[in-house]
Amino acid sequence: MILYLSSPNNQLQAHLCAGRPVLLSFASFQPWLRSYIPSFERILIDSGAFSAFNSGKEIDVIQYKDWVQELEPMIDAWAGLDCISGDWRKSLSNYEHGGFPTFHPDADPPELLADLIPIAEERGNWIGIGLTPPRQGKVDKLRRVLDQIPPHLHIHGWALVQYRFLTRIHSMDSTTWIRCSWELRKKMPYLTPGECLEITIKQAKRYSRIPGNYDLPDEPVQLDFFD
Repeated sequence: MILYLSSPNNQLQAHLCAGRPVLLSFASFQPWLRSYIPSFERILIDSGAFSAFNSGKEIDVIQYKDWVQELEPMIDAWAGLDCISGDWRKSLSNYEHGGFPTFHPDADPPELLADLIPIAEERGNWIGIGLTPPRQGKVDKLRRVLDQIPPHLHIHGWALVQYRFLTRIHSMDSTTWIRCSWELRKKMPYLTPGECLEITIKQAKRYSRIPGNYDLPDEPVQLDFFD
């Protein structure tokens, strides 16, 4: 399982992400990040639609696509602009501009998944799964969706690290790793912020190497740090 660290927001964080998979978001991207991109092991791109929605902003799908094209030679994949407010028709319209689709089990009609699979096959065989917060306690719902996705598709779980035992999911992203380093420093104030970030990143790396099992009990593994 690949774990992408989401959007470092200062140069110390970006420096410590060297050699790690990183998720870059259009909504929060800063020009200074460009110099760090070659140091990242892998890169996944998303629009940052969730953060933008929470701040009341709207992402222009054309501007997003143009930005992706500048980075495309260096990335694993990029996610199409999905409509976080739950308008799946608008998401389908946005996917016409490119990027792999995302299915939202909490909000999308179940039959939509069958329409997204051919799009995913055209877009590098990637498909995303996104749950509406709170994300806990939805393992059965996730399993039903995963069972309907063909095995040749790469599944990315948006902020679904707590479900890493579902090995059908090939990659995930941690949206809380930076905040978790702050929490770690509260517990161990003798560590510097940089040391706390280093510990958190090492923990992220080791989580991604712990094997899971699709048939584990129906309660998600509780992690100390990551969402």
